Amino acid sequence: MGAGGATATIAVGKRRHRRKPVMAEINVTPMVDVMLVLLIIFMVSAPLLTVGVPIDLPQTQAKSLDQDKEPLTVTVNTKGEVYLQNSEIKIDELVPKLQAITQARGGNDERIYVRGDKKVDYGTVMRVMGRLSAAGYRRVALVTEVEQGT
Repeated sequence: MGAGGATATIAVGKRRHRRKPVMAEINVTPMVDVMLVLLIIFMVSAPLLTVGVPIDLPQTQAKSLDQDKEPLTVTVNTKGEVYLQNSEIKIDELVPKLQAITQARGGNDERIYVRGDKKVDYGTVMRVMGRLSAAGYRRVALVTEVEQGT
């Protein structure tokens, strides 16, 4: 029996080995991976956040306006087509759709930005602005680019 008891003590002794100390360092590799993916996503999506109708805006020395929410934009391109935000719209449907949007947002005191290509006919832009004015919109602003020194 003495020999059997000795083997039992040896087996218990083998189970009592010390554990490795807890690693107290932060592994930043997964965080860096996530940040790089987010950086790439924002770099790709940032140019897409601008208004999607490509036009060549005129340049001026006027200061930019502060804005706290997404503005309502009406765009007139070189072909005379009218866009509300990013979707093409007929000029006769412009005022009813704008009224529906502004009523949902809280009233007619909404600022409306009119973007007109610098090569578009002046009368076309004025026709759009005249309809906005006749509908009761008093806060209509023309969008331009900052003038570059030539």
